[in-house]
Amino acid sequence: MPDADMPILFTYEWVPDFPRGYVRDLRIRWLFHEMGQPYRVETVTFAPKRADHLAMQPFGQVPAVRWRGRSWFETGAMLLGLASGHPTLLPEDRRADITEWLFAAANSVEMSTQPWILANASLAAPQIFGPAPASEVIERFAQRMKSKLGAMETVLTNRDWLAGGFTIADILMADVLRITGDKGGLEGYPVLQSYVARATARPAFLKAHADQMAHWHAADATRAAVA
Repeated sequence: MPDADMPILFTYEWVPDFPRGYVRDLRIRWLFHEMGQPYRVETVTFAPKRADHLAMQPFGQVPAVRWRGRSWFETGAMLLGLASGHPTLLPEDRRADITEWLFAAANSVEMSTQPWILANASLAAPQIFGPAPASEVIERFAQRMKSKLGAMETVLTNRDWLAGGFTIADILMADVLRITGDKGGLEGYPVLQSYVARATARPAFLKAHADQMAHWHAADATRAAVA
């Protein structure tokens, strides 16, 4: 199928064990499976950064997507652009609410969870993540995160999804919270735990996760074959 008709998802050719299942190409795989949209994967190296990678993704990160003559390098923009016109993932009559929650997931919730996650990663593996912050700094990170999680616990009480039915806002918010929960950050937030469980039970998520893990396992086999 020509590239113009099939999106190309760019991700790393290989990563070590600890980020597997969390690399953010999973969010776009999830979207494509919800849409029933076939896609193919191409890879970039983690280091050194290639010029063609930086031309698509100026920060040298993943994912990036190329489709129908243009490319995207931010997952929120990918979700908005790729789902545009979809009758359930981004219906026009709820577009404003969905967009607002999409920004909230990235700018309010994930911005509060990532410092806590990375600080705890530094405690566990300073050789990878660098020296851990002081305990009082980590506690401040925890309190900031809890303020946002508490707000989301209230928002999601008595509702299944953020903006009516399941939408792209839930893809992003549920994945942000999934990562937080896997690191122990959702203890004491039963509504958020149920929300994540509901989202990650969807067949599209399960297929996206399996696809990403299969990609890393294939990369392991390739590396072993040339070792």
